Amino acid sequence: MKNISILGSTGSIGTQTLEVINELDSFKIVGLSANKNIDLLEKQALKYKPKIVAVYDESRARILRERLNIYNIKVVSGMDGLIEVATEKEADIVLTSVVGMIGLLPTLEAIKSGKIIALANKETLVTAGEIVMRKAKENNVDIIPVDSEHSAIFQSLKSGKKEEVAKIILTASGGPFRGKKLKDLEKVSVSDALKHPNWSMGRKISIDSATLMNKGLEVIEAKWLFDVDIENIEVIIHPQSIIHSMVEFIDGSVIAQLGVPDMKVPIQYALTYPKRKYSSIKKLRLTDIKELTFEEPDLNTFPCLKLAFEALKQGGTMPSVLNAANEVAVKLFLDKKIKFLDIPKLIEETMLKHKTIYNPNLDDIIESDKWARESIVSKYDR
Repeated sequence: MKNISILGSTGSIGTQTLEVINELDSFKIVGLSANKNIDLLEKQALKYKPKIVAVYDESRARILRERLNIYNIKVVSGMDGLIEVATEKEADIVLTSVVGMIGLLPTLEAIKSGKIIALANKETLVTAGEIVMRKAKENNVDIIPVDSEHSAIFQSLKSGKKEEVAKIILTASGGPFRGKKLKDLEKVSVSDALKHPNWSMGRKISIDSATLMNKGLEVIEAKWLFDVDIENIEVIIHPQSIIHSMVEFIDGSVIAQLGVPDMKVPIQYALTYPKRKYSSIKKLRLTDIKELTFEEPDLNTFPCLKLAFEALKQGGTMPSVLNAANEVAVKLFLDKKIKFLDIPKLIEETMLKHKTIYNPNLDDIIESDKWARESIVSKYDR
């Protein structure tokens, strides 16, 4: 029996993690957190009886505290609350699936506390990959990726030694607008952009998939997770989403991880690693798929992927600025304040205005994130 805290338990990854845990029956929930969805968090708390739950929104935390008062479940709030859940003494594993920059500090504190990290929060490594991986090494902490692509790479790398790796190949479905050109995307709606062809995901990550920024963020993550140079990371479009990613070795062998597009597979692997356990999910039948196809990404129509490579090349605080600008731009699009094609434009404008700080400390990263957000928000508050 392992004890686990889940940051972001009411989101897509969080709820699927709880479904996986229900089937495994070898985990005890000791901590849960949500941003605002206290109704679902209350149901989860009553079912799993964790020691502590956190609500990022402080006013809603007060409401939940009253509801759970008689159940001896501690309710905390804000960033301090997230950190308290992440560092809960009894937790062996912390699965961090909150969306956005708010996942960085709790993840770092969990690492300092010696917790195994099941990482589903992209922004942690995108903004502060060097710091996070250094802290993990110093504290002898394993970071197990939950993203389907990084889980695939993590598994494929078991086939060889680090010095035998030629390159990492990240696959992308291409999102709902694969094959479209710029003129086709001028009037797309929010609902159009949210219709991912293969995966069921949250709103923010669905838009990131539509712009290909999701793949760009994964490129940055892969650099830090697997300690590879940017020149050794390739992105290809694979619309069937059956090959989740690959590793090419120096002898020409390409090792891939295949499976149905179901996030429960990488979630379970992260929780049970290094063991594999039975899962009741639908199994892959290649004869049903019939074909696997591959394409080059269209960087002209989807410039967010190119911007991510540029941010990684520049380094320093630039990935943090890229990430923050993207978060704000995506929210503006979801709120119907900008058009779909404005997302990469806003990100690029913000990157061009930023004076990169090289070898940044944590304060530099957080300040750059704040600057990028305010830079865009002020433009739309006028």
